[in-house]
Amino acid sequence: MIQVREFARLTTDHSAAQSLDCGVVSAATFAWLQDIAAEWKKSEPVALIDGHRSLKLGSYVGFLQSPAGESIEILPKTRLGEEDPLAARRILQRMLLASLGIKPRSAGAAELLRIREPLHEWIFSQFLAELQGLVKRGLRFDYQRVDEESRFIRGQLRIDQQQRQPPGRQHLFHIRHDIYTADRLENRLLKTALSYVLSNCKSGENWRLANELMHLMAEIPKEPDPLRAISRWQSGKLMQMYDEVRPWCELILEKLNPNFQKGLHRGIALLFPMEQLFEKYVEVCLRRGLPPGSRLKAQASSEYLLQHRPQGSDITSRMFQLKPDLMLQTALGNQVLDTKWKLLEESAWTADKKYNIAQADLYQMFAYGHKYQNGNGHMMLIYPCHESFNAPLPVFWYSDLLALWVVPFSLESNSLIGGKWGSFFEIHSQETMRKDVIANG
Repeated sequence: MIQVREFARLTTDHSAAQSLDCGVVSAATFAWLQDIAAEWKKSEPVALIDGHRSLKLGSYVGFLQSPAGESIEILPKTRLGEEDPLAARRILQRMLLASLGIKPRSAGAAELLRIREPLHEWIFSQFLAELQGLVKRGLRFDYQRVDEESRFIRGQLRIDQQQRQPPGRQHLFHIRHDIYTADRLENRLLKTALSYVLSNCKSGENWRLANELMHLMAEIPKEPDPLRAISRWQSGKLMQMYDEVRPWCELILEKLNPNFQKGLHRGIALLFPMEQLFEKYVEVCLRRGLPPGSRLKAQASSEYLLQHRPQGSDITSRMFQLKPDLMLQTALGNQVLDTKWKLLEESAWTADKKYNIAQADLYQMFAYGHKYQNGNGHMMLIYPCHESFNAPLPVFWYSDLLALWVVPFSLESNSLIGGKWGSFFEIHSQETMRKDVIANG
């Protein structure tokens, strides 16, 4: 399996040095990547560069498997220099758990060994572990109405059908009755995902467990159209014990199984945008340490950049919706937080580099501050912490009343760097806010 990280180059040139920033693939895999790059030209997980010799990956992580059987694991780029693949994979797994809304299990010896598994095998192992626990507790059964011919009467005799019974079959009874069976939608979807895992896993432990579960669920049929059926998955108190296995089942059916994917039914493309993963991960971690009486809201969307009344119209419309990633709501007001998956450089403070902060991001925060905070208070831009950015930058001022903090978020400790993060959002009086920040460095 080829192992690379975000923004790596993929090439067919076998003289190129294999590394996390450069992967050498076969001509068949390269041709397949060119096909999917043409389909993804808008979102650009894969972009064509250097004519027909190289491809450049975007800010997406996950797993690719070409029809030729060649596998590519794409890890997050968490350092500017050399990367530890195991550490990057561990970070990716934690982010996926957060984005799926799943509580991580306690880290035992088996869990530590699974860190060394490729991403898709790790997903398989998580699904199988949750399914095994569900089967041990007992699958949910349901009553199913059955119409059949039988030599014996049970349930309800269907008089209308019985009266039309032809000669020679009068010894058979048309009956309708209910049977208590595990053949229900949720179990059929689990059986379908399990069948795919058994056919595609390479890990011996995963295959053993999948084979064991297949025998235990032998009487349950597979769901013929799983993608359409997933939306009918029931939730509620009676189905609560299915909550842990459901996201893994959906992930396998919707992402990993090419037979159920829309478009080309060739190969596997399990890719996750790192911007969204990082945003969700920061949200989940910050919710654990909220100050008392505060509330963290994701994707606030109540404000717009402009109001506009077209000529000849009496209706004023709002244009260009503003949606910050996170907003801290307290009794003192709102504070906007926005996440960016980008590696800053604390030493690159010169006028031309500006810490590698994008100017468009600062304009965006300026609009957020005036629309959501009435032009005063504190805001925060959150970037991943790494060796070249491991402390908050000096505060940026849009005005005497509106401040912007640029703060690193540690992917190891799952917290903001620089003391208690709530201290960044204390709103001072208008007269002392700037003086307090300068005095405290």
